Amino acid sequence: MMPPPETGLSYVIFSRADWAALRATTPLTLTEDDLAALRGLNEPITLDEVAEIVLPLTRLLNLHITAVQQLVRVTDIFLGLPSRPAPFVIGVAGSVAAGKSTIARVLREVLSRWFEHRRVDLLTTDGFLHPNAVLAERGLMQRKGFPESYDLPRLVRFLADVKAGRTAQAPVYSHLTYDIVPGEVKAFANPDVLIVEGINVLQPAPNSAERGARTVVSDFFDFSIFIDADEPSLRQWYIQRFLALRDTAFRNPESYFHRFSQLSEPDATETAGRIWDEINRVNLKQNIESTRDRATVVLRKAPDHAVQEVWLRRPSAPTPAAG
Repeated sequence: MMPPPETGLSYVIFSRADWAALRATTPLTLTEDDLAALRGLNEPITLDEVAEIVLPLTRLLNLHITAVQQLVRVTDIFLGLPSRPAPFVIGVAGSVAAGKSTIARVLREVLSRWFEHRRVDLLTTDGFLHPNAVLAERGLMQRKGFPESYDLPRLVRFLADVKAGRTAQAPVYSHLTYDIVPGEVKAFANPDVLIVEGINVLQPAPNSAERGARTVVSDFFDFSIFIDADEPSLRQWYIQRFLALRDTAFRNPESYFHRFSQLSEPDATETAGRIWDEINRVNLKQNIESTRDRATVVLRKAPDHAVQEVWLRRPSAPTPAAG
């Protein structure tokens, strides 16, 4: 397991048992049926994991949300403005196959059951990928998911609108066609909490010279979470998910990946491993892994997908400016 940066300085590190104790009296409001509807393909999560990892996290988040709302009210009073709570924005980052989507969906469901903030929305940044036609024109189809494959100015404008209390529209992405759905958008109208999930959402500005002048996605976050695991585990989870998709979604003739549905298991395993090594691993090493150090909380997973450690950034520890 990779040690945390500046162990003992940047993060307080909790074992699973020690973190679970911080749940206090937070009730478990999800049922097994609820959880079944939230699990991603090959992203197992149990009610025990929700109780021991997610509930303490949502308790901490609720405290942060309350504190931020109080700060907004104080600032509005100082400025002589009518009080209007700004949406609390949570970033969820991590590698492909780390289980970000499942954690984000579970967080949304649990947070929405708190009395104080019932309106919780979830945005996946896939909708802000450039359309395939644009990526192909720019020679970026093999770098889909890398920072340059996203329409980052449009995503920044979306988040600025959300924070300002304006209704914002996000493009819709189809995992079936592996592309943006032309003309389709989803509206987000002043949620209490917005969860933003994506592999590169903690990416800093490209270099120190630009950092002071460029707004980045994470500038809008009030809290951030990084889902972490050793690279061999991530690779294996990706291959397992690819094999599961070969037997399910890829069989749809309209699927962009339909050609893979005819592969034998050994050929599919080899293909998935090659895609990981040539694309996803490169993105992980070049762009994603280093952003872990910018997160408020890091959830460290074992090879069985269970969270084994939680790292919580110390309030006095500055967030690194670059990866």
